[in-house]
Amino acid sequence: MESFIQYLEEKDVQETQKELFIELIEEYNNFLEKKGLTLNSIPRGQILEYTEKLVSINQDKVLNFIRAMFNYANFAKHYDYVIELIDIVEGYNAMDNLYSRIEEKHGEEIRNKIFEDIEIPPLGVDPDKKPKTTAVVMERMEEVLGEEKTIELLAPCLHGRPIEPIKKDREDFLRIGDIDKFLEIKKQEFIERLKKHSEEGTLEYAQYVTEDVIEYVKNSITITPGMREGDKIIVTKIPYQMNSFLNTEDERMKRYFSCYCAWVRGAIKEGKEKEISPNFCNCSAGFFKQYWDIIFDQPVKVEPIETPLTGALECKFAVHIPDEHQ
Repeated sequence: MESFIQYLEEKDVQETQKELFIELIEEYNNFLEKKGLTLNSIPRGQILEYTEKLVSINQDKVLNFIRAMFNYANFAKHYDYVIELIDIVEGYNAMDNLYSRIEEKHGEEIRNKIFEDIEIPPLGVDPDKKPKTTAVVMERMEEVLGEEKTIELLAPCLHGRPIEPIKKDREDFLRIGDIDKFLEIKKQEFIERLKKHSEEGTLEYAQYVTEDVIEYVKNSITITPGMREGDKIIVTKIPYQMNSFLNTEDERMKRYFSCYCAWVRGAIKEGKEKEISPNFCNCSAGFFKQYWDIIFDQPVKVEPIETPLTGALECKFAVHIPDEHQ
C-alpha cells in the first residue's frame, strides 16, 4: 500500500482525497480477502458485484470507490480492472442529464410526466439493467414531445467529452486547410496511437489493441475520423470491445460488443433492442457533433445512419459539412 500512496502523491492527489482513496481500497481489500481473493487477483465481475453492494448500503461511496479503483488499477497496471470500471461508468449520468434537460427546455410538469414512477438506475448497478429505463423514457418522450423535439433534446449528447484534444485538432484543421487531407492525417494519427497501445500493452479507451484491431481499423475507410462523401463526412465508431467483436460469430453479440451505450447495450444482448426507439442514438451522434462543432467553429448537423440498435454491426453517422467548407 505504501507504493500506492507514493503513486497518489506523485499524481498530486489532494491529501483528503488520498486518505479517502486509501480507506476505500483497504475496505475493498478486506471484502476480497473474505472471498479468498486479493487486489491483484480480481476476477471479472467482482468489481461490479462490489459496486452493486455499495449501491444497496451506501450509494454515496460508489463514485469515490470507482475513482479510487481507477487510480489503483492504473498504478498496478491491471488494465482488465480499468475495462470493467469503464463498463460500470460509461455514460452513467446520461439519464440524469436528460432529466434536467427536459425540465430546462419544457418545464417541470413535462419532465415529471415523462419520468413518473421511474427511478433512474444509479451509478454502480449492472449497466445491462439500464435499457429498461431507456425504453420507457423514449416512448414517453416521443408521445409527449413528438419525434422532432425528442431528437433536439438528444442531439447535443447527454454526456461530455474532453475538449482540449479537439482544440488541437481545430488548429491542425486551420493549418492544413483541406478537409480530405485533414481526415487522412487524423486517420493515420489514430492508427499510430493504436500501434503504440499495442506495443505498450495499454488500452485504447476500454479495450486492448491487437494486430487484428489495427488491421480492422486500417481497412475501414470510415472509422475515425471518417471519409468525405459529397457534402457529408461519413464516420463509423470503432467497436467498443473490438476483440470480442472480432472473435464471435454471433451477429447479435457482435452488435452488443460494438455498442458503447450502457443505456442500450443490455437490450441488444437480450434481443430486446426493438423496444427502444432508434432515435436514442442521436445522443451518440452528439458525441461527434461536439467534435465537429469545434472543428468547423459553428453548430453542425450530425445524424445516425445505422447503429446496432437498428440492426447494424457498427455505429455510422453523417456529419453535414457547412457550405463554406465544402
